[in-house]
Order: sequence, then structure tokens, then C-alpha cells
Amino acid sequence: MSTPLSRPSYAAVLRVPQARRTFSAALTARLSYATVGLAMPLSVTAATGSWAVSGVVLSLFGATTVLLMPLRAALVDRHGPRRVLLPMALLYGALLALLAALTWHPGAPAAAVAGTAALAGCCAPPLGPAMRALWSALMPDEDMARRAYSLDAVAEELLYVSGPALVGALLGVAPAAAGILLSAALNVAGTCAFVTSPALPGPRPATRRRRSVPVRGLLPAVVVALGLGLAISAVELLVLAFAEERSYATTMVPWVLGALSVGSALGGLAVGAVRWRTPARARLCRFAAAFGLVLAAAGLAPGLWTLAGVLALAGAFIAPALTTAYLLADETATEETRIQAGAWVNTGVNAGSSAGALAAGLLIDRLPLPLCFALAGTAALATAAAALGRTAAPGRTPAPEPTPAPASGEHG
Repeated sequence: MSTPLSRPSYAAVLRVPQARRTFSAALTARLSYATVGLAMPLSVTAATGSWAVSGVVLSLFGATTVLLMPLRAALVDRHGPRRVLLPMALLYGALLALLAALTWHPGAPAAAVAGTAALAGCCAPPLGPAMRALWSALMPDEDMARRAYSLDAVAEELLYVSGPALVGALLGVAPAAAGILLSAALNVAGTCAFVTSPALPGPRPATRRRRSVPVRGLLPAVVVALGLGLAISAVELLVLAFAEERSYATTMVPWVLGALSVGSALGGLAVGAVRWRTPARARLCRFAAAFGLVLAAAGLAPGLWTLAGVLALAGAFIAPALTTAYLLADETATEETRIQAGAWVNTGVNAGSSAGALAAGLLIDRLPLPLCFALAGTAALATAAAALGRTAAPGRTPAPEPTPAPASGEHG
């Protein structure tokens, strides 16, 4: 089914002209989304004295960020990243700065805080889809593109581990609202560096007809992403419930969840090192099904450390599944809709995450914990089966050859 790939390496991906500079800039901006997820609820709670208000604010921010991402991505596809991403980042940064000012001291008006957070979410630039679309254009062949997508997925996994740690360190010397300011600065600075990279394409030519994403080919990737997001978000609450049920200290929970992230990172690196002969859609369904099966069995673990080992194994299929979902989206998209296609997969993951956390919270108090794990795994299995049952996706639309960038513009 697959053969080892001796070349190209991950180092070869980063040696492509402008790849390191552009990728570093995108990661800096994307780190903002990992820091704001913790900084926002902490600062809002400190300012309003209410976890309920904090939950509403975070939900509004998440909803506008996720649900409007395809629309923002369509604007980038239509007008080009240079024209669209920077204005979005400046608006996003300004609104986050206003939110930080509102929540810097106690007594913040809840309505103003919620409205500002919702507006900020409307402007969040789609840096992840934009970078993945650029990988497709920068890499000279599909093997290199697969490596690049795997590297991107692993890096994103690490962002969501390091982001909260960065906010935690900041809390030792500044109020929680400073974390929101940090998020604004990261996004604006990273986006500025990203849009000035010579690797980015120039402005799009004006067209009368707006291109739409080919839904038929994209749907399997979005459906599987939805199931993955649902199952992954449920795991966080399920592990916490597992620890409490067996009287383990809750301080051990992050280590167990860390095993899931480590497994995902290793799996992501491994999948990029293989030249696959199986079509992307079949691989996607198999990775998702394997994740679902292992997760369904995780609830039978006799102890917390055994659970950590099982979750590390389950995690080994997360980054491969997500990487393949983005590759499949890229294959089915036209040149004019590549960022939109990636954004729809992002939306699927994030929408599933919201639903999974809600469902897990409702079920944990009503059903035995092993059954809750089994249901979470079944969500991934069901979406994999649904995607596999659909007709084959259209073939890959080859990316245009990138214009060579001047060597003097490359940075490490």
C-alpha cells in the first residue's frame, strides 16, 4: 500500500526558497489563536466576576471565528492574500486591543465585552488555510506537498500546546488581559510578515464570475473533519471524568492529554515520510476509522497511565487524518478556491469540537464512562463510513509552477 520515502526530507521542504520565512510568519500569526483561547476566558472572568459571561463571550467569539471562516477565505481567494489578510489582521488586532482595555480592570460591561469579542471573531484572518494553499504552490511535486502538509499539521499541534503555556508564564507578571494584547500583537506582526513574503502570489485579476468550491469532492473531507473534531473535543472532558471517577489528581490530566498530542505529532511526521499509493480519500477514512476504534476502546483502560498510552496510540491517527483531509480538499479545489476549501475543513473540525464538548458534558452524568468513550469513537467511525460511501472525488488540479523568488529575499 505504501513505500518508504527516502527523499525529500522535512529539511528539504524548508529549503525551498521563501518556505522558512513564510512558514515562520504564518506560525507566529496562528499562535495568536492558541493564546487567545485561554487569555480571553480568564480576563473576562476577572473583569466580570462571572464564568457564565465568560462562557457566552468565548462561545460568541468561537462562533463568529469558525462559521464565517469560509466567507473570509472566499475574500482571500477572490482578491488575493496581500489585499485581504492585512486589513483583516489590523481590524482583528484593534478589536482584541479594545477587548483587553475593557477587561483590564473589574467592572467591565458584559454586553460591550461580548459584542467586541464577536466582532473580533468576524475579522480573524484565515492564516492556516492561506498557508496550506501556499504550500501547494511552493512545492515542486506531490511528495513534497505531502511532507509540507504534515509539517504544518505537526506545527499546529505544537502551537496549541505552547500557546497556553505562554499565557501561563505571562500571568505571573501581568493581568490576564495582557494575554489578549499578546494575541493581538502576534497576529498583526505575523500577518504583516506573511503578506510581505515574496512567495505570496500577486493581486488576483478582476473576474465577473465568482468561483465556488466543488462541494461534491470536498464533502468527504469536511464530514470526516467534523467527526474528528467532535471526538477530539470530547476526549478532554472524558479524561477529566476518568480521573475524578478513579480519584486521581486532576493535575495529572494535562499529562494524559499531552500523550494524545505527542502521538498526533509523531503520527503526522510518520505519514509525511511515506509515499502512499492508496487514494487520499481512502487513506482519510482509514485513519479516521482507526482513531475511532482505538478511542472507543480507551474507556476500558484500568488506570490513568494505561489510558495515556491508549490515547497516544489514538493520537497517532489524528494528524495523519487531518493532513489527508487538507490534501483531499486541495486536490478537489480549483486554483481560485484553494483557500476556501481548506477553510471548510477547518470549519468542520471546529464545528465538531463545539458539538463534541457539549455532547460529552451532557452524556458523562447520564451514561457509564466506557460507553461515553465508545460513543466518541463511534462519531469518528460513522463519519469515516459516510465519507467512504460517497462517489470518488475529482482528480487533483495541478498547481501552477511558482515564480522563482530572488535569493536575497530568503530568510532563515
